[in-house]
Amino acid sequence: KTHLPSTAKSRQERATGCNNMFASSACRVTRAAVRGAARRTLASPAVASAAALDPPSVFDSVVKLTIIDPSGARRVIPAYVGSTLYDACDANGVDLGPASYGDPEEKVRSSTWTEPLYGSGAGSGFDHVLLQGNHEGVKALDPPQSNELKQLNVYWDEDEVFPESRLASQVEINDKMDGMVVYVPDRIVDDIP
Repeated sequence: KTHLPSTAKSRQERATGCNNMFASSACRVTRAAVRGAARRTLASPAVASAAALDPPSVFDSVVKLTIIDPSGARRVIPAYVGSTLYDACDANGVDLGPASYGDPEEKVRSSTWTEPLYGSGAGSGFDHVLLQGNHEGVKALDPPQSNELKQLNVYWDEDEVFPESRLASQVEINDKMDGMVVYVPDRIVDDIP
């Protein structure tokens, strides 16, 4: 408890309805939330639209992906926007095999400009996944680069590579991928000594 004179303490208790330090803090937070909600609901439409422009939160940068493994089991995992699909799967215990890390060869910045980044591209093709073809998040991805397509064709048989095939380490998560389905095919044997 705080050590205030009895008159100040009784005023504080009457004003907050709380009688100890922790409850007082909780009451202040609750009252602030109620006042904020009341302001938002009573505000005019112009003010209400401005109130909707709250600062971004961590939830604005997280999307949910549904992973389907070779046995058909489904699992929903969170993924950070800007990270790779491989990183999201690895952080959530989805085994994709060794990553085919390599910096991108180029990045499409607009319809008229493709920036050369001089990366080596994918280094292997073990982390093959199939993305949900008609999903808007897939349409927003950069197209697969030549080295990624080469690695898919080298590591996987012709009947295992589809138009939706990508290497997970080359897929950058974007905010339109929320709810997207990713199928993980049977893995190549990659642990031969």
